[in-house]
Parts: sequence; C-alpha cells; structure tokens
Amino acid sequence: MIKIGIIGCGKIAMVRHIPEYAENPNCELVAFYNRTHSKAVKCAEEYGGKAYETIEDLLNSDVDAVSVCVANADHASVTIQALKAGKHVLCEKPMATNLEDSIEMVKTAKEMGKFLMIGQNQRLAKAHVKAREIIARGEMGRVISFQTNFCHPGPEGWTGKKDSWFYDRKVAAFGVMADLGVHKTDLIHYLTGEKIVNTIAQLETIDKKLPDGRPIEVDDNAFAIYTLESGAVGTLHVSWTNYGEENNSTIIYMEGGTIRCYDDEEYSLLVEKKDGSVEKFALDLLTSNKEQTSGGRTSTGVIDAFVDSILTNTPPSISGESVLDTMKVIFANEESAKKLSNVKII
Repeated sequence: MIKIGIIGCGKIAMVRHIPEYAENPNCELVAFYNRTHSKAVKCAEEYGGKAYETIEDLLNSDVDAVSVCVANADHASVTIQALKAGKHVLCEKPMATNLEDSIEMVKTAKEMGKFLMIGQNQRLAKAHVKAREIIARGEMGRVISFQTNFCHPGPEGWTGKKDSWFYDRKVAAFGVMADLGVHKTDLIHYLTGEKIVNTIAQLETIDKKLPDGRPIEVDDNAFAIYTLESGAVGTLHVSWTNYGEENNSTIIYMEGGTIRCYDDEEYSLLVEKKDGSVEKFALDLLTSNKEQTSGGRTSTGVIDAFVDSILTNTPPSISGESVLDTMKVIFANEESAKKLSNVKII
C-alpha cells in the first residue's frame, strides 16, 4: 500500500487529487499540509491520516509519494524539496514559473532516483488517446493545420473567489496561457508527435477585474500561432472570459480528412474522411470546471497512472522530462507577446 501525502489542500486537491487517491485501492492518504492549517485538519478528519503544520514535518514522515498542489510560484521549490526527501512527486501544472526551475526539477528527480509526474491530464482523455493512435498510424496522411481551444469563465468559478491567487502575478506568475494554454500546448505535442518550433503569441487582459475594479495582473485571454517541425501551422486560444458553454475542443486538419476531439455534444471523437465517410466515437466526456465545482466529476486518470508507475516501478508517461518541451513553448509565448514578434523554440 503506497502512502500518500498532500501538500496544498486547495480546490484542485479537494476535487481531483484527494478523492481520486481515496478511490484507488493501492494507496492510502496518510498526510496533509496546508498553509492554513485548519484545511489540512479538515482533510485528515474526512479521509484519515494526519495534518502537519510544516512541509518539513510531512516529508519527514513515512509517506512514499506526494501531490504538490500549492500555488504556481511554489511548484518548483516544494517539488525539489520533496524529491530530495526521497519522495515520488506528482506536481500540478504548470510545472514551474521559469525554464531553469523546470530543468532543475527533472535533474533532481534523476539524481534522487524518484519519479516526477506533471498533471497534464489531457493526454489521458480517451478521445485524445484514440486520436493520437489514428494520427500515428499515418492512415490519414500528414497534419496540415490545427486549432485548439480551452475557454471557460475563469478561476473565480472554480475557487469561488473574485480575488483568487490566480490573478496575483507574484503568486501565479502568469495567467490563462500557463493555466489553460499549458494543457493545450502539451496536447498538440502529444497528438501530433511533433515539437512546436516557432510561435507568435498575444497575451491580453481584456475583461477580468479585481473586486475593487482594477484589471487583474495577468492575462485573461491568450492566443498563439504555432509551427510544428513538419511545417504544419495551427492556432491556440485560451480564455477565462467564456461566459457561455465551456469550449475544450481540438481539431486536427489532415491530408486525408479532419479529426475533431470534444467538438460535438454526443461524440467525443469524430473522424471525417476525405471520401465523405465519418467515424463516430462516444468514448468519454471531459469534466468541465462548472461540473467539478458543483461536485460532478469523472476521473482524470492522472492519480491512477501515478500510483501505477510507483507500484510497477515504471517511469510515468507524463514525466517531468516529457513536459519540458511544453514549458519551453509557454515561456516562448510570454517572450513573443512582450517582443511583439515570433520566437523560435530550440
């Protein structure tokens, strides 16, 4: 039985990590830490285990692995601390707030002989897995272009707070590009099997305001034009200002037709062939932020994959190292937006 500790008992821990660990028969929740200690105490009372007043005390216990669910600015330092304490780590996205820290996280995991997994859960969505298989087989030819979107009403719908830390640059470091853009950028790498080698991006604060009426400190809409290694070009749009139905779709345009992921209410995957035939797959549904907030959810598969990797002593498929290319693009997007020019990604 794998002993699990939770570092950071905020919203993502409460609706994703903790309940999914609780449902996994191969692990046990034994330790909780939160800066506001009462939250950790509440978790321990509900799920068992012990609430710790410091991260150090939790890491000095007999936990085998931890989920790092703290604010973005602390992802790297807490992850490195946990790895050096000999724990396997599942870190929430975005991996870190700069590339140097991201690289150091991977380096530390290797040095300590521990697994580092990042919560890029879109790789595990069933329609994405199937779409990747179809693209990899080559039966529809090469990728020509793509568009990927992730647009919802914003973190206040998720956290219940209009002054959420997501809007504080010192804590979050950046806005919707790193919150949602990191998911869809990683997904394009995953689906196509290609790296993004060039970007031109625009990061804007268009609508979101703090309770006192001031604009939030980070981007609430972000756009990018990506070029892949093969020369294929596509677009990304992520937004915290979609006040209608959540849009979490990705469309891949290929020589032999079009692949639509989560772009239809009934079918999670549509494969539209050049000859006019259409394959329809009702595989799963992505849980929206609204559904998660109201208590409805489906398993992301991330927790189960993390636990399985430890049980089988097999490196996780969503390893920290595999996410480095995604983080390079996210930081390149920020650079591009500041320079108002395209940026090559090495």
